[in-house]
Amino acid sequence: MTTWTTRPETPADIPAIRAIVTAAFPTPLEADLVDALRADPLAWIPELSVVAQAPDGTLAGHALLTRCHVDGHPALALAPCAVLPAHQRSGAGSAAIRAALTAARERGEGLVLVLGHPEYYPRFGFVPASRYGIRAPFEVPDEAMMALPLEESRPVPSGVIRYAAAFDGV
Repeated sequence: MTTWTTRPETPADIPAIRAIVTAAFPTPLEADLVDALRADPLAWIPELSVVAQAPDGTLAGHALLTRCHVDGHPALALAPCAVLPAHQRSGAGSAAIRAALTAARERGEGLVLVLGHPEYYPRFGFVPASRYGIRAPFEVPDEAMMALPLEESRPVPSGVIRYAAAFDGV
C-alpha cells in the first residue's frame, strides 16, 4: 500500500499536473479547464490545488477546489480530480481530495460541491445537493450533483450554482 504525501501545488508542478489530468481523461478538456481556472483570479485559490506525491517524489494525483457561488453565496467546486492510470485505486485521489477538503475547512470555507460518481464521493461526506435545495445550472441526475457542508453550524445556501467562467467551455 502506497503512503501518499499531499501538499498544495507549486509552479514546478504545473506540467506534471497537466500530464496527470490529460492521462486520466479521454480528451484534454479537463487539463485545459485546470489551466483556465489557474488563470482566473476570481476562481483560483492556490492552496486548494492539491497533489498526491508517492514516496519516490512522483506526482500521481491531483484534486482542485475553485470558487463558485450558490445564489450569490461563496462555495467551492471540486473539479477536476485526476490520478495517473497506473496509480488509480491506490488511494492517491482520495488522499488529494481529503487534503483539499481539510485545507478548505482551515480557510473557513463553508460548502463544497461536486458533480461526480454517486458511488465514489459519499465516502468523503457528500450527499445529493438537492437535500439543500442546490441545483446545477444544467440538467444532471440528482444523485450526481452533491454537496458537502464543511461546518455544521453554518447555514447552507440554496439555489442555482454559478461556476467560474472557465467551466463554460467544458
